[in-house]
Amino acid sequence: QVQLVESGGGLVQAGGSLRLSCAASGRTYMQYVMGWFRQAPGKEREFVAAITWSGDSIDYADSVKGKFTISRDNAKDTVYLQMNSLKPDDTAVYYCAAGHPLTRSTTARISAYNYWGQGTQVTVSP
Repeated sequence: QVQLVESGGGLVQAGGSLRLSCAASGRTYMQYVMGWFRQAPGKEREFVAAITWSGDSIDYADSVKGKFTISRDNAKDTVYLQMNSLKPDDTAVYYCAAGHPLTRSTTARISAYNYWGQGTQVTVSP
C-alpha cells in the first residue's frame, strides 16, 4: 500500500505561481510512476503531468506545457508540481497518483494509477 498526501494549494492571482507537493509513504520502494491530475467543478478529472521513478521520462498535458514542471525527490519520497503563469482556467482540485502504466501512451489514463491522494484545492483569481 502507498499513501499519498498533497499540499501546497491555495489562492493565487492570475499570472502567479504555486508549488504543489505530494508526500508518499508505505511501499515507496516499488518505483512507481507518479502523476498529477486535476478536476474542475463540473468537469472530468484530467491528466496534468507524469514522471517515472528515475525522472528520465516526463509527460505533460498540452494545456500545461511550458507552464508546469513536474519533478521528484526519491530520497524524500516526494513529487512536486511547479505551476507558473497560472490562469483562472487552472482552478481545480489537484490530485497526485502512483501506479505502473504499462507503456508511455498509458501514463495519462486514470486507470493506470492504483493510489490517489485526497487532493489539494488550487484557485486562481482573475
